Amino acid sequence: MNNQYDEIKNLIKSSRMMLKDVSLNETKEFLKKKNLINEEIEGDNLAQSTEFEDQQVSKDKKKSYRVSGGVITIHGKSKQDLELSTDEKMNFQETMDDFINDVSDLTEFEELNIYPNNIDWSGKVIEQNLDFYFSIGEENGVYVNGDMLKADENLIELLNKLNVFYEKFKSKWAKILSQRRKTIRVEQ
Repeated sequence: MNNQYDEIKNLIKSSRMMLKDVSLNETKEFLKKKNLINEEIEGDNLAQSTEFEDQQVSKDKKKSYRVSGGVITIHGKSKQDLELSTDEKMNFQETMDDFINDVSDLTEFEELNIYPNNIDWSGKVIEQNLDFYFSIGEENGVYVNGDMLKADENLIELLNKLNVFYEKFKSKWAKILSQRRKTIRVEQ
């Protein structure tokens, strides 16, 4: 098994070295000759789109804040976008407290992410070994993940609690999201 890993690792290293100083057109022609690609790739468009994506990624910034044992990460393009208000801090503390009271007190929370058009939050309900993910904005909903969950009354009850709590989460954080969007539009 280890020999296969080493062999694959060496093949990847060799291919990287081989293609290191080769232009995009030469790479495209080589892949066509070896029948590794069949569709046409427009080199200029590919290069332009990559440059645009790199520029956009470099402009995005993020800043994390620790709030009462949890973490809020704000994503934005300017320093003003990355500021955390007192209301947002209080809402986050209330959200964690409400989750513990309404859903489960044995929970590990992940960071709450505030994006310009979306807010998401996730964590793990330890007693059921169930991961949850809440999202509002672009992708609304409650998402769950778990391995070999026992389909019993406790699981059904937990899923119902998550759905009910999501509505509370959505109403509280949708207001924050809309306030942030209004603030950004006014400042520009």
